[in-house]
Amino acid sequence: MSTYWSIIQQWFNETFSTPLFNIGGEEISILWILKAIMLLIFVSILARGVKRFLKNYLLVLLRIDEGTREVVGTLSSLGLGTLGCIIVLQGLGLDLASFAVVVGGLGVGIGFGLQEITRNLVSGLTLLGESKLKVGDLIEFQGHLGYIQEISLRSTVIKTFEGSQLVIPNTDLTSQPVENWNYENCQGRIEISIGVAYNSDLLLVTELLLEAAFLEQEVLPNPSPKVVFVEYGDNALIFELWVWVANIENRKFIKSSLNFIIEYKFRQGGISIPFPQRELWVKNVESLQLNTLQNIPDKSPISHHITLKDSLKSFPCFQHLDELELRKLIEAGSRRHLKKDEIFINRGEYDSHFCIVLLGQIQAIYETKKVSRLLFTFNQGDYFGELPLLLEIPYPTTMSASEDTQLFLLGKTCFQNLLDQ
Repeated sequence: MSTYWSIIQQWFNETFSTPLFNIGGEEISILWILKAIMLLIFVSILARGVKRFLKNYLLVLLRIDEGTREVVGTLSSLGLGTLGCIIVLQGLGLDLASFAVVVGGLGVGIGFGLQEITRNLVSGLTLLGESKLKVGDLIEFQGHLGYIQEISLRSTVIKTFEGSQLVIPNTDLTSQPVENWNYENCQGRIEISIGVAYNSDLLLVTELLLEAAFLEQEVLPNPSPKVVFVEYGDNALIFELWVWVANIENRKFIKSSLNFIIEYKFRQGGISIPFPQRELWVKNVESLQLNTLQNIPDKSPISHHITLKDSLKSFPCFQHLDELELRKLIEAGSRRHLKKDEIFINRGEYDSHFCIVLLGQIQAIYETKKVSRLLFTFNQGDYFGELPLLLEIPYPTTMSASEDTQLFLLGKTCFQNLLDQ
């Protein structure tokens, strides 16, 4: 047995310890290479661990902002990794002084092939060092708007509002214009262009636009909103409403809300929004009218569709709301369709919604192991869920649909706002 073991040991020594070549005064063997690989992997893991510790724990306790944490963590990881590699190679007996000449010679040739990667590395160090772009900043680059999620040495990751991750080489960020909405603060200006008819009262237009601006809660009072008369258009007088907001990342939602308010205000004030019109001259009008009348199909009566707006208006608690308040209510709520015998919520469960029956019927059933009794029914126009919502208690009954039913659900915050009104 000892003979076999000595043979295996001799083969191992000859295979793994036999020098393959010589670099920097050190004989390189397979065993030397394996040791170097293991130690370098350990250095890499240690460097990444230090970065995570600094970024996610130590610097958080010191209340350092997210962008600075990323810079300190990345540079510390890079420095520790470089120092660790030097210590490992020197500890294994490699003379780096003599080896530097070889590396320098190879570097010239390799540099031509890897110059793009080198440029990205240098650009990454520039971004991290200058801190003009930091993790968490809202930037716009080549039509893409999103938050900086990560800045590495080679590339930067942008989390767009669509939910995707956009990977941008650092060279592009340092060589092309980048719009940073968070460089000093998150404030920004939103411009809304609107056209009105030529016969409009311009003073009334200005007044209504300013009223619309002050109705939007996200608009800052200082700087105050401005109305700018831009030009005489082909079909309309062109105005712009300038407003400043504290969170420019919400500009699409704020702009949408302002458009709704402007349309409502203009409709109430009798201001018309024109659209391009063209005149069409037709010959042989009599024969065209005759052919048109003969080809008109019979029209069947159209049934009137009851909208959610009409349904909510029929509830006494919503009758005092105007169109703008109803729009916010509809946006804040959600709809849920229940099939026949489908359970909305079981007895003893919690739910955080105020529920309105738009169509169908909901049954409140008291169920135990021995008893199942129908207590109440909620028909179209009825509502339920206010007591469990306000008292934060579970439902005392099982709520089930006795037929195909449609519910309108309001969350706790929206319901509280309605009560405050």
